[in-house]
Amino acid sequence: VGLGALPAELRAAVRALVGDLDSLFTALGLREESFAVGALSRVVAAELASYAPARNRRRTATNKASVIFVDRTLDLAGAVGHHGDNLAEKILSVLPKLPGHKTDVMVNMVELTALQTTDETCSIIAPGCLAQPNDPAAKALWESFMNLKQKEAVMEARRHLVEAASRENLPIKMSMGEVTPEQLSSYIQLFRNNLKALENHCGLLQLVLATVQTLKHPQTSKWDNFLAFERLLLQTIGESEMPSVLNQLLPMIKSYNERTKDDYACEDFLVLLIYIYSVVGEIKCGKELDTAEEKVKRALVKAICDEPEPSPLLQKIT
Repeated sequence: VGLGALPAELRAAVRALVGDLDSLFTALGLREESFAVGALSRVVAAELASYAPARNRRRTATNKASVIFVDRTLDLAGAVGHHGDNLAEKILSVLPKLPGHKTDVMVNMVELTALQTTDETCSIIAPGCLAQPNDPAAKALWESFMNLKQKEAVMEARRHLVEAASRENLPIKMSMGEVTPEQLSSYIQLFRNNLKALENHCGLLQLVLATVQTLKHPQTSKWDNFLAFERLLLQTIGESEMPSVLNQLLPMIKSYNERTKDDYACEDFLVLLIYIYSVVGEIKCGKELDTAEEKVKRALVKAICDEPEPSPLLQKIT
């Protein structure tokens, strides 16, 4: 792909970037040798190599430097992808954000009180969170959430909870086998009427409650579906061209009235499309690709327009 093959807006952006880079290298007195990783990086490096002011600069500059240009499209795949069997990432993705924070979540603490309510948005009780710097057990458990597979991390949550209950002489019965959210909730209930035990292990209880609420969250099953679909996409992309991948995606784009709770919403398809175009690398343009992209665009626009209550993201896009 050369500069001439790019859309006009992108050509202008590349030229502006090359001009800025040349100004920077002039200020540093650099005579650079360029390397490129990725299609767009090669265009930028080639444009810089042939840029007349840059050629003049390289004749007189005294400082040598190697410059590596790297395409950043895979960063997008990292941001929108669903990566493996990690409990910490699921907790951070499905639970609501703690107000004023970007990297912590609200944990519903009602289960530790005598308040009986089915309202998940109940705001009488202050929310818990993941950051527990003064609780060694909670810090160790959070490390497990980040470093272990989900099944192992959930077992660690049970183990920590059993040990805490045993230290407080609470009537806990350790059970073997698979850990369920209901089992963890039953253990948490033991702490509810013991204020001293609740105070001693409050940080740990917040993390276990976050686990329970994440495992029960409807978004968690969709997460697993995303992960499976992304793995299938990676296989498909390796074996076939982009139009084939888009044609596989097309029947899954459904309007609001056609969708079930297990179907992908409009936002989900935007995430999937970003993921696909990020990991696919260089795309061979042609009539077949244009046709497939046009069909996907039409289906997606129809689905967005049929939304009875568009989300804030869809409102911003439209």
